[in-house]
Amino acid sequence: MQYFQRRIMYLLWPLLFLYVSGHRLSLFDDKLKQPKQEGRVRLVGNEPSSGRVEIYHDRQWGTVCDDGWDMAEAQVVCRQLGFPGAISVMSGGRYGEGSGPVWLDDMNCKGSESSLSECSFKDWGVTDCSHKEDAGVVCESGKNVTSDRQFFLDNSLGLSHDLGLLFDSGDGCDFTVNVQDVSEEAELTFCVHSTILMFYPKLNITNGSRNLTVDVSHTCHPHVSAFLRYLYTRQIDVSITSAQCLHQLAFIFGVKKLMGDVGRVFTLLIPEDNTFRTQVSMYEYGVRTSDLVLQENVLQYLSWNCEFLINSPVWSTISFHMMDALLQRSDLIVKDEAFLLEALERWIQDNGDEISSDQQASLVKHIRFLLIPVDKLYEIQFSSSILHQKQERLYLAGLLRGFQFNALPFSKIRKQMDNMSSEYLPRIYTGDEWDLFINDTTVSHAVPQYPSNIRYNNYNYNQRYVPNNRIQSFSTPAHPSALYKEKKVQWQAQMFLSAQECSNYGISCTSFPVARFLANGNQNIYASTIGYSNRLILSCKNKNNVFHVQDFKSNIAVIPNNSSMGLPNPCPNDYNFRFVVRPQYI
Repeated sequence: MQYFQRRIMYLLWPLLFLYVSGHRLSLFDDKLKQPKQEGRVRLVGNEPSSGRVEIYHDRQWGTVCDDGWDMAEAQVVCRQLGFPGAISVMSGGRYGEGSGPVWLDDMNCKGSESSLSECSFKDWGVTDCSHKEDAGVVCESGKNVTSDRQFFLDNSLGLSHDLGLLFDSGDGCDFTVNVQDVSEEAELTFCVHSTILMFYPKLNITNGSRNLTVDVSHTCHPHVSAFLRYLYTRQIDVSITSAQCLHQLAFIFGVKKLMGDVGRVFTLLIPEDNTFRTQVSMYEYGVRTSDLVLQENVLQYLSWNCEFLINSPVWSTISFHMMDALLQRSDLIVKDEAFLLEALERWIQDNGDEISSDQQASLVKHIRFLLIPVDKLYEIQFSSSILHQKQERLYLAGLLRGFQFNALPFSKIRKQMDNMSSEYLPRIYTGDEWDLFINDTTVSHAVPQYPSNIRYNNYNYNQRYVPNNRIQSFSTPAHPSALYKEKKVQWQAQMFLSAQECSNYGISCTSFPVARFLANGNQNIYASTIGYSNRLILSCKNKNNVFHVQDFKSNIAVIPNNSSMGLPNPCPNDYNFRFVVRPQYI
């Protein structure tokens, strides 16, 4: 019996923030900065992703008039409900006539709002519509994300499967868990065993305790049973549809092991949505739950795919704090810094008055004007963007520093570099001449042709070789500043897929693929001033999304396998290698 109790104690983590005997636990506690019940929307229809739009206000559900109802409004509703986006709008009571008040009329959304109630409309309940004009939407079902993919978490450590059967049968249960929607419209009841729950000291459950009421969003009701069963067995299946609910339940209940494991499942799902809506939603959720690991994983992926994110419809919808976090990073992969500034200007324009002047200024300060190509610096002087007009002083200061950085020898500005912090540190710029693609992943024994009896990097080649597409050469400026624009460095990018290929070039490899990136010729003439922190980028051929970025150590980059990558490889053996040169003053 004592052994059994010890095993159960190890199984069950203390449930934090939860009280019984008149107290309730809310999944959307104010401390979590979760959305309030007011303004929540739902779809009423036969399918979860389509139906009549209803909104909750003043303790009552009501409908939305289809006057002015368009795709912008539909996008807001679908994203608020957690769908990737909208497919179409429905008008004229297509999904039947609702009941209660018509809460909203003459809707006017920009499409970037996080909830329908943030859009412009007459006023609550001010309308000339009847329920024959109730608006509806058809949302994307999320099939672009692998919604049915299951991840099995097993932390049972040998616990008996009979514990799960005990929960399923309810035999001998003596404690009721009532699960309510915040609006108290829906309720589920589970019969559990107080003996199990009594191992959680924070619950304050005594022999006289018989029930517990938990307030949980109705969208999470289907997953509560699996969560409670996990408390018995420490085993659970997690999918993209259940992950956020299980993570929230684990967070509020204090089941830290489950929270961490589900957070890793989030990471596995990050590369699977090319619309970026899932990733942005994950980040905002990570902020609400103070999950720093989840925030960092999402930001890293979005940084690596920043150029695709900027060109997507999601760009204009991201929050200020997310934009602020992105612009501070040096692992952003973009064409150049001018491209990033243009993207910020467009984001400011799309968000209008929602972004204050102080917030605009703080974002402009993250732009690295020193690293903008000098010809584009010149063009920026004459730009008429809203951001430039409102933050002219910061633009002028940035342009001045940029021109100085391009025109003066580094010896003149070295003393000021420490004060510039990250301003002169490069991001991962892929524009024009700074990168090279190798997309040949076919194992071959062919190697490039070299003349007889030459030495290359201290390795003597005494025979001739046939060409190989995975060995390529190109040149870049020594540094992006105007002073070095015409001073070239020759580079050779090498990709090895077998031990024989490595051996042919005089190196020993134990795992594959292996990349080597070498500067040819006498590059040491810049060694006292310029250093190179080059990067290797892996991206899928069919999707182009970046899933791994790695630096070179002693000119070598060994590609890790899936188990050691920060993100999973969504396209095994079918990806591109991108070599990027990153010069910086030292």
